[in-house]
Amino acid sequence: MKYFARVGATEYEVVIDKDQVFVNGELVVVDLKQSGVPELYSVLFAGRSYDMLVETERSNYAVTFRAEQFHVQVEDERTRRLNTGRKAPAIPHGELAIKAPIPGLIVKILVEIGSEITDGQPVVLLEAMKMENEIRAPRAGVIKSIAATAGRRVEQNEILLVLE
Repeated sequence: MKYFARVGATEYEVVIDKDQVFVNGELVVVDLKQSGVPELYSVLFAGRSYDMLVETERSNYAVTFRAEQFHVQVEDERTRRLNTGRKAPAIPHGELAIKAPIPGLIVKILVEIGSEITDGQPVVLLEAMKMENEIRAPRAGVIKSIAATAGRRVEQNEILLVLE
């Protein structure tokens, strides 16, 4: 089975064939066993044992490994083909309000008014359901205003900042 895993801006092709795992065409020798609670795994990699916590929400995973948390999006081959046929909505020009996709607590504002940002750049850290989520810019632009404040709770669809 073929999967596509994206961590930040980097995408990996993962093929699982029987008991073998290939990442970007290279064989990776790894042993993964669930240990205790459903989210906790024991990983044997390169002769060393590690613990890994994996929290999942649909095709999004928060993987805590060696005191670092990675946000991973996984898509199988079939889903990728189906999504390829979909047309992405056009992102409007001019002012664009970036809103909270879910209710949560603003952990940190990563930009300042007047900052030039790139498409996909993280702009806000939002904590929801005990997970930190990076809210990213849907396009390049300049930060016109910031409505969010670190330490404050926001509701879904509340405006966090305005991009021009």
